[in-house]
Amino acid sequence: MSDDRVRGFPAFGAAGRLARSWWGRAWVRAMEDTALDLRQLKAGRKYAAAGLVGPITVSPGRIAAVVDDVDGGPYRTELRLAELSDADWTRFLDRVASRAGHLAALLDRDMPHDLVEAADDAGVHLLPGIGDLDPECDCPGWELPCRHAAALSFQASWLLDVDPFVLLLMRGKGEREIREALETRTAPRADPLDVDRTPGELPDLAEFRPAGAPSIPAAPGVPAETFALLAANAAGRAKALLAGEPWPGRRPDTVRLAAEFPAAAGRLGSGADFARAVVAWTHGGRAGLDVLDTPWTPPKAALAAARAALADVTDAEPVFDRNHCTVGEVQLRLDRAGRWHPYRFDGGSWWPSGAPESDPGLLLG
Repeated sequence: MSDDRVRGFPAFGAAGRLARSWWGRAWVRAMEDTALDLRQLKAGRKYAAAGLVGPITVSPGRIAAVVDDVDGGPYRTELRLAELSDADWTRFLDRVASRAGHLAALLDRDMPHDLVEAADDAGVHLLPGIGDLDPECDCPGWELPCRHAAALSFQASWLLDVDPFVLLLMRGKGEREIREALETRTAPRADPLDVDRTPGELPDLAEFRPAGAPSIPAAPGVPAETFALLAANAAGRAKALLAGEPWPGRRPDTVRLAAEFPAAAGRLGSGADFARAVVAWTHGGRAGLDVLDTPWTPPKAALAAARAALADVTDAEPVFDRNHCTVGEVQLRLDRAGRWHPYRFDGGSWWPSGAPESDPGLLLG
C-alpha cells in the first residue's frame, strides 16, 4: 500500500473564505443539499472561518478532524464517501490516459469539467451527489450534518481547491498510486532502434535526417524559429526528466517557455496576468510563480523571524497577510523554501521586482 493513502493537513486557522474551484463548490453543494437544518450550515461556516477545525486527516473513504466549539468540545468529526470499485478505477484511469489534455490537467492539479463528464459517461461519479456525504460526530446534537461536520466540510472544499487528488484519495487511491497507474497506460512502446542504446542515452537525431535536408525543417505557415523553440524545449524537458525532475504542469510550462524564450512569448500568451507570471518565473522560477498565484499560511516562527529582520532595517510597521508582508511600497512574499520574493506596486497591481532572498531585510534597499 502506498504511504500517501493517509494524508495529514495542518489546521487552516482563522481564514474566512469560500470554495474557489468549481469542484470545491460542487462538494459544498452536495453537503448543503443534504442538510436538514440551514442553521447548522451557517454555524458550520462560521466555525470554519474562525479556525475551530483542527488538523485534517484524509484516507480512502474518510476525512476526519477534531472540531472545537464555543459551547464545549472538542468533538471527533468525520465525513465518509464511498470508495470507487476496482472496475470504476479502471474505467476512470483509462479515460484519463486516453486524452492528453485530461492527463496534463490532472497532473497539474486541475479538474476540468470535461474530465468529470467523461468519467460520468463511463459510469464513474467522482464528485459526491445528494446523500453521498455521510457525516458522523460525537457531539450531543442529533442534526446531521451538525455544525461541526459542516465546518469540516467547508474546510475540505478548501483542500480540494488546491489539490483534487484529495477527492481521489477519498475515492480510494493515493496520488502516487494514480500516477503509477497512469504511467503504465501511457508508457511508450519499445523502439527497436533503441535495443543497443545505453539506458538514459538520448539518440542522435542527425542519423534520422534525410541527406541534404535543412537543419531546421520548414512547414507552410510555421516559422522556422518555432521549430527551434520546440527542439530546445524538448531537449530541456528530456534533460530534466533524466535528472528526475517532474514536469511543472501545463500553465507553469507555458510560462517557463515564455521566460526562457522571450522571442516566442507573444505567441504563448498575452495580457498583464501572463506578463506578470513570466516576470515571476524569470526572477524566481517555479517558486516565484507559486507565490504569485497561491497564498499560503506560513508557520508563526517564520513570520516572527521576518518581523525581527525587518525591524533592523526599517521603522515602518510591516503588515502581514498570510505569506505576504507589505512595507510601504514594497511587498515581500514568502515561498515554501523560506525565501522572500520582492514585489512593487505598478499600474494597480503588485509586480515581481527581483530575485528572492532568505533575509527579507536585504530586499528593502
